[in-house]
Amino acid sequence: MSRFVDKLSFFDRRSSPMEEADDIPRSGLLHHYHQPISAMLPPEPSPPMNAKKPSITLAQLLKRVNDARSGASTPVSSPSQSHYTIELAGSMPGSVSSESEHALSEGGSEGQLLPFVLKFTDLTYSVKQRKKGSCLPALPFRRREPEPEVPRMKMLLDGISGEAREGEIMAVLGASGSGKSTLIDALANRIVKESLHGSVTINGDSVDSNLLKVISAYVMQDDLLYPMLTVEETLMFAAEFRLPRSLPAKEKKKRVQTLIDQLGLRNAANTIIGDEGHRGVSGGERRRVSIGVDIIHDPIVLFLDEPTSGLDSTSAFMVVKVLQGIARSGSVVVMSIHQPSYRILGLLDRLLFLSRGQTVYYGPPSLLPSFFLDFGKPIPENENPTEFALDLIKELETMPGGAKDLVEHNKSWQMRMATRIRHPDGGHHGDRLPAMSLKEAISASISRGKLVSGATDGTVSVPSESAPAQSVPKFANPFWTEMGVLSRRAFINTKRTPEIFIIRLAAVLITGFILATIFWRLDESPKGVQERLGFFAIAMSTMFYTCSDALPVFLNERYIFLRETAYNAYRRSSYVLSHTIVGFPSLIVLSFAFALTTFFAVGLAGGAEGFFFFVAIVLASFWAGSGFATFLSGVVTNVMLGYPVVVSTLAYFLLFSGFFINRDRIPRYWLWFHYISLVKYPYEAVMQNEFRDPTRCFVRGVQMFDNTPLAALPPALKVRVLSAMSTSLGVNIGTGTCITTGPDFLAQQAVTDLTKWDCLWITFAWGFLFRFLFYISLLLGSRNKRR
Repeated sequence: MSRFVDKLSFFDRRSSPMEEADDIPRSGLLHHYHQPISAMLPPEPSPPMNAKKPSITLAQLLKRVNDARSGASTPVSSPSQSHYTIELAGSMPGSVSSESEHALSEGGSEGQLLPFVLKFTDLTYSVKQRKKGSCLPALPFRRREPEPEVPRMKMLLDGISGEAREGEIMAVLGASGSGKSTLIDALANRIVKESLHGSVTINGDSVDSNLLKVISAYVMQDDLLYPMLTVEETLMFAAEFRLPRSLPAKEKKKRVQTLIDQLGLRNAANTIIGDEGHRGVSGGERRRVSIGVDIIHDPIVLFLDEPTSGLDSTSAFMVVKVLQGIARSGSVVVMSIHQPSYRILGLLDRLLFLSRGQTVYYGPPSLLPSFFLDFGKPIPENENPTEFALDLIKELETMPGGAKDLVEHNKSWQMRMATRIRHPDGGHHGDRLPAMSLKEAISASISRGKLVSGATDGTVSVPSESAPAQSVPKFANPFWTEMGVLSRRAFINTKRTPEIFIIRLAAVLITGFILATIFWRLDESPKGVQERLGFFAIAMSTMFYTCSDALPVFLNERYIFLRETAYNAYRRSSYVLSHTIVGFPSLIVLSFAFALTTFFAVGLAGGAEGFFFFVAIVLASFWAGSGFATFLSGVVTNVMLGYPVVVSTLAYFLLFSGFFINRDRIPRYWLWFHYISLVKYPYEAVMQNEFRDPTRCFVRGVQMFDNTPLAALPPALKVRVLSAMSTSLGVNIGTGTCITTGPDFLAQQAVTDLTKWDCLWITFAWGFLFRFLFYISLLLGSRNKRR
């Protein structure tokens, strides 16, 4: 619907009343805002673009104003409200375009551009419905009543048709469960093609998925933002993602500053977004930031899922006012809204009411009174039309037939309105204006200053017979640019939440301190050997348990990631690598902290070389453990599900690591678990780092009786037994004779199949493998489409 709402005097718009009159085509009608004269007299179609406009005198113009005032009946608003509209051709359903509105808004009629028209026809979508049943078996004495038959398929959208145009806001309304969000998802290509039936076109052309991601944006219902970034930083990062690299940084900053003013966020530009633990911007400001993140590249089509949800009336009005400005700048705005206020209704151009997936009204807000009057349910004076409509729809849905009568009435009413528009007096006033092709419309939109991702030279590749879909650039920036921006953003978030790293560091230091005091200065006796084994097993498994705190990191960012990648802000591979790069330095600090706390205090062997290898294997353990937790965060969707999986899996890894039972004692059907145990390789690596020296002796003379029943014998008796054994074996075994060296002990523990360097590289390889699996889980689990 093409219209201008005159909130001031009509003739205040131009410097001269005659100039205003000269620019009004003869098809234009002045009418009361809520009851257009087009409801009684069908408007004539707009003249072609190249047709010369016939002149109109001021007297004729004033006469139309008087006719419109006298002809208004059953107004929705109070008589004191004097809102008037210039109604141009195309205000009714099935109309052609709103070029005249754009021309007038630009102060002239020459060089006007045909708008974008998003048209959807007969959209149908259904899902399988699960049968309801009790999980408890039926008791013999309990008589179960027969349950009603549940339909196998549930219809969420049932033949929905309509169109949304450039310069207008189309709002989808309905009660909860009516299909509002489903329709928005269908238009935004968030439902797989196999499940959705019908067609969605722009200017008559089917839109490829990659192209739609380039020219459109989708604002989710929840505000998914990083809480520790300021408003300006949030929008600046969005600009660096969505605007092409060829655009200078100065221009990107200028775009962000302009958008901050457009969204009314100047006073909050340097305020953090905030969350439950950090005070930040208000709810309305947060919602406008969410919109700004998705419109930073000035999309041609903007979809919003209940942008006013949870806001007070003033904040909601400001949000929709911003959306009106976005639409007037040359965008198609489609939004769902639960119950708009009277002021918000004045900003909407088209309404689409749904009831259980069916259309019960489609058209401008001004025709609601005549629609319900024709249905036999007139809207009471001074009542919000949308509230009345929603209450009536809700009342009809409680009846056996549902809103079927209203659905049928809408179909017949739409047919009558379409007939009156095309043939108002039984004649034919000309065909509809030819629509500009999608490729031409996008190029024209870019030439007017619209910033489309990937279109840096004023042109954009559109899939056609001669240009395949692959020619459309999927991402605005190259891989390395995305990595740099993501790493910088992650580093800022990490720097502003130092308590997370401090807690991890404290946990590592406390664990190291406890282990150092328990295993202080171990000797080289058989008991010292057993104590070393216990220290290695606990230390290496602790590295993995400490890394479980990496689990909620991605889970907290999951939906932000889904929102940003849904419309190709950056590649998933860029996110994984930047996530890895930012997290690695903290692992190095933790590794040195643990090694410095324990290595020298316990008295481990190897000197400087042994110390740095110990640091390396601890780092590898942190690397593999954080990779494992990161991979699980991409598979599970809830922290409460992830922690039991992490803890139990790490317990299994420790069980099969070789500490509790040697490799050669593990049953063959469980041997595979021994080789996939993450704890096995760092455990064997530190064992070989400690016991690899053949000159070190851990059992001498009578020490061989330790850990046996003979350990209780007096020392003198032990010497006599040792002398008797020497005589019997023919080998001189004295009290200082070395019985077991380090390599001998490794052979006893079956730690002989890999070297310590093999174990180190395998542990690092596990970390890379889990991050690759994390990337695969993002590819498979972030399609963000309904089935």
